[in-house]
Amino acid sequence: MKNIIEESIKDSMRAHEGLLKDETANIEKAARIIIKSLRLGGKVLIFGNGGSAADSQHMAAELVGRFKKERRGLAAIALTTNTSILTSVGNDYGYDVVFSRQVAALGKKGDVAIGISTSGNSVNVLNAINEARSLEMSTISLAGCDGGKLSKACDISIIVRTKDTPRVQESHITIIHILCDLIENELFK
Repeated sequence: MKNIIEESIKDSMRAHEGLLKDETANIEKAARIIIKSLRLGGKVLIFGNGGSAADSQHMAAELVGRFKKERRGLAAIALTTNTSILTSVGNDYGYDVVFSRQVAALGKKGDVAIGISTSGNSVNVLNAINEARSLEMSTISLAGCDGGKLSKACDISIIVRTKDTPRVQESHITIIHILCDLIENELFK
């Protein structure tokens, strides 16, 4: 057991070291895009599947509620939370459009779409990013592996370069916390 514990922690540290080495500039660029949108009255739409759905909800909660500072809520919506929308759109149109249909309904030019995918190849996340681009929204991805198709479709991609899904997810929540910290500090100095 001790070996598994130590290896898991070491693998997580390696993933975080990769972010520190390769992704700090992209994290800063992503924060600046979100800050600009929120300053101009835009909103952030966040989506992903499974653990990435939970990360989407976590980020929206930190922005609408608070991260570290007492402040007004920020406009953020996790597109993963309304089971009636997810199931009706999935049933009537297919699971591949459960997020893109919501982006089309809720998004507008100047908003930000954040797609989260550990593989970088989730079809429904990619479809939503493509819909956001058609609406002239800014697009950001949090991905794993080599970033997949998602990273090529987005304005900014933050890639955790490992195929180990738990390590990608741990790094994604770290990225989300950093983004929330940057956003809060810049908007509420």
